[in-house]
Amino acid sequence: MKHYIIITNRPKDPDLEITRRVQELLKLRQASCSVYADEIPKEEWKRILLREGDRTDAILVLGGDGTMLRAARDTADSQIPMLGINLGTLGYLTEVEKNGMEDAIDRLVAGSYQVEDRMMLCGQIYRQGRMEEENSALNDITITRCGHLRMLYFQIYVNGKLLKEYHADGIIIATPTGSTGYNMSAGGPLVEPGAQMILLTPVCPHTLQTRSIVLRAADEIIIRIIGKAGREETGIEACFDGARNVELAPLDEVRVTKSIKTTSIIKISEAGFLDVLHRKMSD
Repeated sequence: MKHYIIITNRPKDPDLEITRRVQELLKLRQASCSVYADEIPKEEWKRILLREGDRTDAILVLGGDGTMLRAARDTADSQIPMLGINLGTLGYLTEVEKNGMEDAIDRLVAGSYQVEDRMMLCGQIYRQGRMEEENSALNDITITRCGHLRMLYFQIYVNGKLLKEYHADGIIIATPTGSTGYNMSAGGPLVEPGAQMILLTPVCPHTLQTRSIVLRAADEIIIRIIGKAGREETGIEACFDGARNVELAPLDEVRVTKSIKTTSIIKISEAGFLDVLHRKMSD
């Protein structure tokens, strides 16, 4: 018997109507499932996946892009493919709309789908030469100032060489999957999500010439907070996929590389990236 894990966003499905419908559709196809809320802590996910990961064929994520991003971070070690059912708005990461659930589950249980492996980023926070924290991101790692309308002063190094010193509201380091997120809003390029590259997009730079930069996936990027002489620098944060925030101080470094982890996304539709982009932009 095939087994599936369902991760549901309770605020988007408060009475669990859609969750129960997905359970029914799986049961009618002789498949079992377990249901969990998306706010479960990561440590609890480790126990869940240890208990039932080996027998799980796929994870069904009911929510929007934020739910998908959290599920990707929490379950990345398992390499279990995820199918997103959109209960949000745009839903670039989700594959299926609510009105297409039944057909999608038919194809899922029958094995009639493709799996795309999406690259992730690894971000390490260094303070005085010592690594303080490490996190992964499927979409992006951003460095901005929280709650203060003041520019940041930082340097970017690529493979040990100084690329540029920036005066800007922040910097976005994005994957191809994340190119349609904050990166796009900041004027960055759109990239086919299966590509292997890293995007650097400054947020409101104080210059007429700065543009996004596209780097190889193999490159190491270091963002060094330099601050401004005579001014107390507070409220600077590194944010992983819009969720995990880490406070930074002057001279801290954020080292970003391609993660050894990937996120496996189930593709039911034969529509390509440009087809999806056109449809989402037209909605």
